[in-house]
Amino acid sequence: MNLPVPRIDGVSQGPDEFDELRDRLVVRLEALLPMAEGEEDPVGLAMRACLLSPGKRIRPMLLVLAGQGLGSDGSALVDLGCATEMVHGASLILDDLPCMDNAQLRRGQPTIHRQFGEDVAVLAAVALLTEAFRLVASTPSVPAEARAQLVARLADASGMRGLVKGQYRDLHADPRLRSAQAVATTNALKTGALFEAAMLMAAVVAKADERATTELSLFAQALGQAFQHYDDLIDESGGTGKDAGQDRGKTTLIALLGAETVRWRLGSQLEQAERHLAAVFPPEQPIRRYVEALCVRLMSAT
Repeated sequence: MNLPVPRIDGVSQGPDEFDELRDRLVVRLEALLPMAEGEEDPVGLAMRACLLSPGKRIRPMLLVLAGQGLGSDGSALVDLGCATEMVHGASLILDDLPCMDNAQLRRGQPTIHRQFGEDVAVLAAVALLTEAFRLVASTPSVPAEARAQLVARLADASGMRGLVKGQYRDLHADPRLRSAQAVATTNALKTGALFEAAMLMAAVVAKADERATTELSLFAQALGQAFQHYDDLIDESGGTGKDAGQDRGKTTLIALLGAETVRWRLGSQLEQAERHLAAVFPPEQPIRRYVEALCVRLMSAT
């Protein structure tokens, strides 16, 4: 089968104009995390090792840039972005556990349970989740009613409407009964849910209208699918700081449809994501440039 890859417009290469925002997020994360007191506080050390290891901070970057593009310029966006990163970090700790994927590497470093033990890893994940919700619920510059909506959005993404259900389906689905649609549904829960929460939280803070909120939701869903396609395609390479071959034995879209079709679907999902984003933000908005560069990186890496 010879399927053409949909075109994703390129962007100029050079210094990353978003480094300053990424650094600001890391500084705020460091300030929000508890100060670990050496070996006597392994949970605090594990939380910091997870959240402060090198990473792209894509979810918080998208939340902040979307909120700013919608007209909100408060510091609340940075804190909400940090909350989404805490949930993401907790999900990675749990995903890597021996009872889950039994991963050895994450971002080029030993996984948290290998560094600190399984007991500390579980406690660190729970602590990150509770800290994320505390942060959202106590953001002072956001009205109480909006804070309640933000907590609900993040809870939907974290629990049985999102990450938890997606992880369970990924671990326990019967390979003999899995269809491409079933895999896509699992991907939406496991990967897309937190992207969608980030976009919807930005919409709440900026008081976006229904049309913009819908487009941002669709953007996040397409981007989530694209990220899972990308993850499937690079699974055997081991070149992203993670264990190679984590998907062996699982019924992924590559196993069902083949790598060429999944690569085409990756391009198609990225194209859809850019289209939905363009329905909300004009080309000069920084979020458009950020997502365009992200799309190019995802396509070129596969």
